[in-house]
Amino acid sequence: MSTQSPAPTLERRPPALLLAPESPYPLVGGGALRAASVLEFLTQHYAVDLVVFRQPGAPDPAPLAAHHHIRRIHTIGLPYHARDPVTKALRNGWRLVKHRPPLIDRFSGFEAELVRFVDGYRYDLAVIEHFWCAPYLDQLETRSARVVLDLHNVESVWHQRCAEAEARATGAWSPVQVAHRVFREACLSLERAYLPRFACVLATSQADAEHVRGIAPGARVHVYPNALPWRDQPRRPEREIIGFSGSFDYEPNRLAVRFFARQVWPRLRHEWPALTWRLIGRHPASVADLVAGDPRIECSGPVEDAVAELAGCKVVVVPLLSGSGTRLKIVEAWAAGRAVVSTTLGAEGLPAEDGRDLILADEPDRFAAAVSDLLASPARRAALGARGRALFESRLHWATVWPLLGSALAWP
Repeated sequence: MSTQSPAPTLERRPPALLLAPESPYPLVGGGALRAASVLEFLTQHYAVDLVVFRQPGAPDPAPLAAHHHIRRIHTIGLPYHARDPVTKALRNGWRLVKHRPPLIDRFSGFEAELVRFVDGYRYDLAVIEHFWCAPYLDQLETRSARVVLDLHNVESVWHQRCAEAEARATGAWSPVQVAHRVFREACLSLERAYLPRFACVLATSQADAEHVRGIAPGARVHVYPNALPWRDQPRRPEREIIGFSGSFDYEPNRLAVRFFARQVWPRLRHEWPALTWRLIGRHPASVADLVAGDPRIECSGPVEDAVAELAGCKVVVVPLLSGSGTRLKIVEAWAAGRAVVSTTLGAEGLPAEDGRDLILADEPDRFAAAVSDLLASPARRAALGARGRALFESRLHWATVWPLLGSALAWP
């Protein structure tokens, strides 16, 4: 646990607090990218205090204070959690007994430490990233004129969809399905209790906003889309690769790999003998059992620049069957100027038209056929990639979405 303040030359602005369950930097993963977009906006208008949680062994985020114009930064160290299957099962079994959603449980219990950091300070605005940290509203609402919740996902919807994807894959009830359904009910109860209490709830899309309104009709919801920092389009030659990016310990990504490996990839592998499927991102060991033994499936491991990696692919695939929020992996593919084939759920909430900006396909045969058609048509790939890049440039980088955030944070 650490607290650090930069030199006292920071311009005096209205005070704000950002509480995040992970460091916004480095820009790796959808959660960090969204939190960083909020942080960068806040530091342009406020004197920002930042509270971040730190996993054991993760880099110390304290240097962010100097480099990102943060007034004070405090790091809350999380206790070590063993990740072996037996320990995880026991830990989540206890959470089931308590009806305590896993990530809410993981980030709970630090109320006294947070209070010590904010004691004596008054904020014009406090922003909490992720519903996992929503209960800290209890500590912040008396110390801030407004407290805003940034919903990266709607957690009850996330658990419901994971349960449904597991049911489709197994065709029978399983402990995983039961767990997700129990956690869905626990999340619903917490969402109904907390969402209406925030001055504003930020949702990633109109679809998620409607979910929030259905769960908590009294919640004040604004849409703040996911976006990336501006970047020029990487210029890389296409290789005989289709790519899927993400952190593979994230359950929707693992379920997507299972679906694609079992029901889509075999056809593409047969039709395109030189083709490689590349999994781009952290924690490839989490899907090793799903792709083992196939030399034409590559796992990159962590990469510094996912957009540059995707730029080397002929087609980017997003075979998601579960999840919530909007998928920055598609925005990254568009920033790279690459054609995308996605499930309908994978593209949910994005400003895209099927057949114009990407291809949507939900059935395995249709998904494989869509990818195959693009592999056979360089002109079609280029056209889809160019339209995706145009969407990124016009609507999906930080400068284009910050006005929406500014309006939401200024409301009422």
